[in-house]
Amino acid sequence: MDKKEGKLIHISDVLGKALGRYRPAMDTEMTRIWDVWDTAVGSPIAMNAKPDAFKDGTLMVNVSSSSWIHQLKFLEQEMILNLNKNLDSELISQIRFKIGKIHS
Repeated sequence: MDKKEGKLIHISDVLGKALGRYRPAMDTEMTRIWDVWDTAVGSPIAMNAKPDAFKDGTLMVNVSSSSWIHQLKFLEQEMILNLNKNLDSELISQIRFKIGKIHS
């Protein structure tokens, strides 16, 4: 809670400010991707795939199984378009999928 104004502050606002000051641009880009992920890819995909790392236009995504990797490869271009649209920039040029831990 902001003691000066007595109102709640969302944690993403606090993290965004802190990351903007102390972390490289690459990390703030990853934060932006996390912010739009669920909306951009939809609930079924978001439950089985999560962004893990971002560098030089390539987004690494952890996926729950090899069958999901297979399915998402067919959707890669659509996902890139939706993510970039939600980010209001052409940030992502490709997505790499790998089996990994899915954090909620």
